[in-house]
This record gives sequence, C-alpha cells and structure tokens, in this order.
Amino acid sequence: MLQILIYAGSAMMVYNIMRYIGFIRRMSWMENSDQNRLALHTPLVLLILFLLGYLAIGLFGKPDMVVALILFGGSLFVLIILGILYYIVDRVQEKELSLAEERQASRAKTAFLSNMSHDIRTPLNAIIGYTQFARRPACGEEEMRGFLNKIFSASQHLLSLINDVLEMSRIESGKMELDPVKMDLNAVMDELRDMFSTQMEEKQLAFSIDAADVTEPIVLCDKDSLNRILLNLVGNSYKFTNRGGSVSVKLSQTGRTEDAGSYEFRVTDTGIGMSRDFLVHLFEPFERERTSTVSGIQETGLGMSITKNIVDLMGGTIDVQSEPGKGTEFLVRLTFPFPAEGQDRSGLEPAGGLKRHIFDFGNMRILLAEDNPINQEIASMILSEAGFRLEVAENGKEAVRMVSEAEPGYYEAVLMDIQMPVMDGLEASRKIRALPDPARARIPIIAMTANAFREDIELEREAGMNAHISKPVNIDEMMVTLCGVLEQNMEEGQESPE
Repeated sequence: MLQILIYAGSAMMVYNIMRYIGFIRRMSWMENSDQNRLALHTPLVLLILFLLGYLAIGLFGKPDMVVALILFGGSLFVLIILGILYYIVDRVQEKELSLAEERQASRAKTAFLSNMSHDIRTPLNAIIGYTQFARRPACGEEEMRGFLNKIFSASQHLLSLINDVLEMSRIESGKMELDPVKMDLNAVMDELRDMFSTQMEEKQLAFSIDAADVTEPIVLCDKDSLNRILLNLVGNSYKFTNRGGSVSVKLSQTGRTEDAGSYEFRVTDTGIGMSRDFLVHLFEPFERERTSTVSGIQETGLGMSITKNIVDLMGGTIDVQSEPGKGTEFLVRLTFPFPAEGQDRSGLEPAGGLKRHIFDFGNMRILLAEDNPINQEIASMILSEAGFRLEVAENGKEAVRMVSEAEPGYYEAVLMDIQMPVMDGLEASRKIRALPDPARARIPIIAMTANAFREDIELEREAGMNAHISKPVNIDEMMVTLCGVLEQNMEEGQESPE
C-alpha cells in the first residue's frame, strides 16, 4: 500500500508538471517582462524540486504511511490548484474574447455609421444644394427643369441606399425568406433585356443576352431574389463600363437530376475591372475600390454584399474574375427544383402580357386613409391630376366609418396607409371586410405605405387588401395598380349577382 501511494503520488506530480507547462504556454502573453516570466516559471521549478524530493524519499528513504500520505496529499493539492487556475484562466479568456467581440462590433458600428453618414450626405447635398438654387428669384424655367432633374436623380440614389441598408438588415437578422414560385427563366432574361436595353443603347454599350443553352426553363424559384441578383450584377456592369464597351449575360443549363436543374448565370463586361487586392473584400458591406476611375460613380457599396447573401440563401455560389482595364466576369451557379406536375402556384405572366383597360378616371371617387398632411397633399395632387375625386380620412377608424356610412359604390376604392393613429390600416381593412353589407365589404382596398417588405405585403393580403403601392410613390406604377384593381373589381361586379 505504501509503495502504491509513493508511485501514484510521483505519477500525479509528473502529470502536474506537464499541466503547468501547458499553463505557462497558455499564459505566454504575460511573458512581456522579466518579472512576469519569473513569476510564471518559479512554481515550475518548485514542482520539479518537489518531484525530485518525492522520488528521493521513495527510493532511498524509509517513509512510513504518514509521510506517504502527506506526499500523496501534496500532489493531490497541486492537482486541485491547477484545476482552479485553468478554470479561472478559461473564464478570463472567455471574458476577454467577449470584450474583443464587443470592441470589434463597436468598430464595425462606427465604420457603418461613418459610411452611412457619407453616403447619405452625398445625395442630400445635391438635393439641398439644387433646391436652394431652384428657389432663387432669378432661376429661369429651363434652369429650374435641370435642377429638378438632378434633385430627382439624387433622391433616387438616396432611396436606393435606404432600400439596400434595410435589405442588409433583414438578411443579417435572418428575416429574409425565399418564396419559390413557378416561373420561366427565359421570361426573366427577356425582362432583363427590356429593362436595360434603352440604357445600354444610350451609353453606346453592346448588350447581349443568351439563353439558348437552357432546355428546361420552367422551374421553382424566388423570382424577386433572382431578379435582385441579376439587376445588381448587370447594373454594376453598366455603371463601370465606359462608352463603346460591351455587357453580356449568358444563361446555361449545366445539368439536371430527377427533381432539379443546375444553371449558370454569367455576366461579362469590358469595363474598368477591379484589382486583385480589392476582390478579396468585394462582398463586404460598404466596400468600394478607392480609385480615381470609380470615385465619380454613385453606388451604395452594399449591392455586392446583398447579392452574395442572396446567392448563399438560395444555396448557390458566386465567383468573380477581374483585371483592371480588361473587365469583369461574374459567374453565379444555382440549382432550381422543377415544379411538380399540376402545380398551379405560378409567377408566370399570362400570354401576351397584362392588358389593362384605359380608364377615364373622371369623377371616380377614392377614399384616402392617411394621417400625414404632406402625404395627403402629394396623393391629392397625383390623383386629382389623373381625374379622381378625393376624400380623406385621417386614421383607420374614420375610414371604416366613412365606408360604412357611404352608399355602396360611392367610393371606387380605398387607398389605405398602414401606420396610423387610433386604428392602423390592417385593422381598418379587417373591419371593412367584416361589414354586414356585402357591397360595402368588397370595396377594393389598396395599401399605400412605406412598409414595403414581403412580410408586410403578406400581412396586407391576410387583412383583405387587394394590392400594394410602396412609398415613395412612383406615379406610373400607382396608375397601373389602380387600373388593375379597378378592372378586376369591374369584372367581379359583372360576375356577381346583385
């Protein structure tokens, strides 16, 4: 028993020495002075001396059970102390790691706010500056028109920046979700061609789109997300390619399984290109290559980060090859499931596109539920110019009252803001849909709101709204939406028995 205690204590002390050497390595950051180095290594020397004394007593001395227990207890005590030291160091390092992450987050937040401040102030400077010039008494009509065009351009850039920041926030918070629908990839490419052809022609860029290698174009895909990827890539090529250059988009089907197809989107340009050093940071938020060539080009620095995140969300990959002065090529690889037979949830447009009646809006009456006076005035100007007669409710409760008290058919539709005092637009829509008179309950309700995310639109649909118009209002899109809703309501009115 005595020998077992001696050997066990010796083995435990060897283990303690090895653990302490590991502890010294973990604390190497402290060895920045002779004093710290001495403080760390002195216990190691003492442990080695303890072990040598242990072995000397065990091999050459005549220890009794008390001495053996004392020696064994000493090894056990050192083992416990080392365990406590490791625990303390682990907690300290976890705390330091947490503080380091907080400092990194703080630096990232500061950099984000700095970039945001710069990027927001740039278009705001144009808007405020040109507005001041336009307000001068000596400003002529032609000069005024030029200022207004520049103000509009700067405001669109500001809106693009805000949309990108909001989308990045949704992506990083995990709120962005895919909504796959049945769609035609060839139609997506046709829409892309229609969207950019005029701009490319005005800038004298050769623009081509090729989808000849696609044998199975009907897939299930989140159309909005795919469009965002393509718009960002082609938009960048357009901005960073000088006059006389070329931009091409090629869609290829590279493979298939029983349930899905593999596709490549290749966007190539002959633009200014990017340096190898910058390519490493291309997909980081707010990253832009700081060269004299690109300094005058307006862009948010978020587009590529958003594109990369959407591609990742869709389970794909994105690669880029570029060289300064020789152009850039992006390659996006995505896999899309094929729709099941008979699946009818579709993002396909009817053959021949959407046909709309040309409405005479004269004397048509619309109820606008809007609490903001400026928004009331803007909507009134737009709708009055189109021929509508407008009445205003300053909150959702008042809108419900006005609809319920009016004769059926008195209002052609309701334009409903969402965030309003007393009663919001969603609750007001639900109450209108619950009115006992079917003629009043089925009045078209169109959301006109700054809540523009997909989940917002889904909530509007669940509340019984017929369509959505985003703020800031695009007049052409607003008129198209009104035409579509009024047309649909007219057709349903003809089908429904009185």
